[in-house]
Amino acid sequence: MKLGSKIYLVTIFAILYIPLIYLTYYSFNAGKTMINFDGFSLVHYTELFKNSRMLIIVINTVVVALLCGLFSAIFGTLGALGIYSLKSKKRRNSYLVGNNILIISPDVIIGCSFLLMFTFISKQFGIDNIQGFWSVLLSHIAFSIPIVVLMVLPKLYEMPHSIVNAAIDLGANYKQVLSQIVIPYITPGIMAGFFMGLTYSLDDFAVTFFVTGNGFQTLSVEIYSMARQGISLQINALSTVLSVFVVVAVLIYYILNTSKLKREVK
Repeated sequence: MKLGSKIYLVTIFAILYIPLIYLTYYSFNAGKTMINFDGFSLVHYTELFKNSRMLIIVINTVVVALLCGLFSAIFGTLGALGIYSLKSKKRRNSYLVGNNILIISPDVIIGCSFLLMFTFISKQFGIDNIQGFWSVLLSHIAFSIPIVVLMVLPKLYEMPHSIVNAAIDLGANYKQVLSQIVIPYITPGIMAGFFMGLTYSLDDFAVTFFVTGNGFQTLSVEIYSMARQGISLQINALSTVLSVFVVVAVLIYYILNTSKLKREVK
C-alpha cells in the first residue's frame, strides 16, 4: 500500500473515531463538563443505570428497532419479489423509481407527511393519542421498506434461472420453489435489509421527532432534549455503553462468520 493511501486511511479513521474516544474519555470524568477532567469516576454510569426513565426509553428504542427490522424485511422482500416478477421492463423501472424517490427524500419531508397523515386519521376517526409507539413503528417500517427492496433485488437478479427452471421441471410448485430455492438464495440480502432497517430505526431523529407523542420517546429524541437543556455527561455514558454493545455485536458476527467460512473450506 502506498504512503499516500496509508495517510488517507489513517486520516479517515481519525476523523471517525477521535470524537468517539473523546466522548468516552469524558464519560469517566468526575466533573460535570467536558472542559476539564477532574478525575476518574463512574458516577455518570451509576446515575444512568439509576435513571429508570432513560432505561425505559432505551427499551422502547430497541423494541421499535427490532420490530422495524423484522417487518421491513418481510414487506421489503415481498416488494422486491413483486418488482422482480414483473415482465414489463417499463413497469419494473417505474416501481424502482418510486422506491428510490422515498429513499432520497429528505427526512423532514417524510416526517411532515407522516405527521399530517396521523393528524388526519386522528381527526377523521376520532382516535386520541394516535402519536406514540404505533406511529413511530409504522413510520420507521415505511421508510425502511425501500432500503430492504434495494438490498434484496440484486440477489434476485444474481439468482440463476436454471435453478428455478430445474425445480419446476422436477415438479416443484410455486410455494416449494419460493420456500426452498428463492428464499434461501436471497437470505443474505434479507438479513442485510433487516440490519439496515434496524440501524436506520435506531439512528432516526427527524421522522421520529415529528411522529412521537408525549407519552413515548426514543433515544434520539431524548438525547436531543437533554442536549438542549445543557450538556450532561450521562449522554456520554449512554453513548459509550451503546458503542461497546455495537462493537461486541460486530465482533460476535465476525467470529461466527469466520467460523462458518472455515467449516465451508474444510
